[in-house]
Amino acid sequence: MVERIIAACDGASKSNPGPAGWAWVIADEAGEPVRWEAGPLGTATNNVAELTALQRLLAATDPRTPLEVRMDSQYAMKAVTTWLPGWKRKGWKTSAGKPVANQDLVVGIDELLTGRPVEFRYVPAHQVGGDKLNDFADRAASQAAVTQEPAGSDLGSPAPPRSPTSAASPARKTAAGKTAAKRTATGSGQSARTLKAKYPGTCRCGRAYAAGEEITRNDDGWGHPGC
Repeated sequence: MVERIIAACDGASKSNPGPAGWAWVIADEAGEPVRWEAGPLGTATNNVAELTALQRLLAATDPRTPLEVRMDSQYAMKAVTTWLPGWKRKGWKTSAGKPVANQDLVVGIDELLTGRPVEFRYVPAHQVGGDKLNDFADRAASQAAVTQEPAGSDLGSPAPPRSPTSAASPARKTAAGKTAAKRTATGSGQSARTLKAKYPGTCRCGRAYAAGEEITRNDDGWGHPGC
């Protein structure tokens, strides 16, 4: 049994919500991707995709072996670490008294984390010379979102391409962050832009968002996508 598993996971949603996919990857002793899996989610939000990726990674790894999880989603990390204890105490309600978003996924991840040694490590997305595993997971998740087909090392799939798989995709990725500009229809008939927050703030649901977390413009200002 290996002494420690080094892995990364990521989710992608084209238009948020839109065609979505998830992926995880495990490194060998040299830090190179050796085992991976990706899958489609149909239409889903980016947050659902991120949490699904983490859930699938935890389910696919030995719970007896220490695990390091590298992620570029502060929402997914904080949901299952920082915010989770408070949600439980409040009966799965936010500080504003609203139901916790994506509760079924968070509960499932909490069960998979119970009693096992897991360390979460935040890695910025799309950095020159950035984390190799995170980049691999990002590309695999994006490919699954576009193709809506499963892929992975056990299926004999080739590594996900480094170039965008669909020029028609409304999402553009940049070195500055996970998403540069995603357009989706709003109730007012205008378009909403989803991007990485430059500064921390508070969503209208009552939960805070951190710098670097994805936020969307809504009628009450900036906040979590889907709120």
